[in-house]
Amino acid sequence: MLSPYPTARCQISDESKDEDNSEREKKEKKLSKKEKNLTTSPMSVEDLEKFALRPAPKEVTIQCRVTRDRRGMEKGMFPTYYLHLEKEDGKRVFLMAGRKRKKCKTANYLISTDPTNLSRNTNSYIGKLRSNVLGTKFTVYDGGENPEKKPFIKESESVRQELAAICYETNVLGLKGPRKMTVIIPGMIDDERVSIAPKNELETLLARHANHNTDELISLINKCPSWNEQTHSYVLNFHGRVTQASVKNFQIIHPDNEDYIVMQFGRVAEDVFSMDYSYPVCALQAFAVTLSAFDSKLACE
Repeated sequence: MLSPYPTARCQISDESKDEDNSEREKKEKKLSKKEKNLTTSPMSVEDLEKFALRPAPKEVTIQCRVTRDRRGMEKGMFPTYYLHLEKEDGKRVFLMAGRKRKKCKTANYLISTDPTNLSRNTNSYIGKLRSNVLGTKFTVYDGGENPEKKPFIKESESVRQELAAICYETNVLGLKGPRKMTVIIPGMIDDERVSIAPKNELETLLARHANHNTDELISLINKCPSWNEQTHSYVLNFHGRVTQASVKNFQIIHPDNEDYIVMQFGRVAEDVFSMDYSYPVCALQAFAVTLSAFDSKLACE
């Protein structure tokens, strides 16, 4: 039997839009001054690479915007994604861009601090996102060199670090429902990210997570949306930061604290999305997670 709302079941909308205006105003008034200042960014963006790799300060939420450029025949198949920092004065500061590489067996996105040159062989290259064949598991690397290239790596060059791994739960039945994802990132010691620079397959983030070797890792999950009978859709409270329903919309939390949103992402317009992140995530990690959400997943939907 067909569902009376077959497409609505996979849509994740903003719960805050369904609230009564007066109730929303009451909640906003209850916010302390400290909470209202959580969106300011004291970090300098003069050095884009340093900003991209530096975790968000504690008690601060960095608000960003992702835009998708798919104008033209080629960009229709290989869009360019741009990440901008949203400032309090309404202005936006470019942070980085990402684009899927052509002629790769698996999804492979290059990430650069140059909006016009997304080449691997430039000083602007800061990292990449690579998936498995099914598009269900992704790994985020910094701009270091692949250790398999030894002994061809120059002494001045560093072996690449793994900054994150993203696992999407496979859905072999193809049912339309909310995505389930796990995000694994290196742990923090004295506010510094633990270096995970695998020299073999067993040392990777994905292998460590699969083998429950998680001493130096932080495992995050997406917050499970609730079903709204009135709108016949799954909803999350994005506090007005998301305005359109989409299966790509998500919030990332720690399993032990559902109230602390480590990261959230959602649609604002056809090719415009909001992306916010907090400690211990950095901009490059967050942007790569959003790129993984854009990529098609054969076994998930």
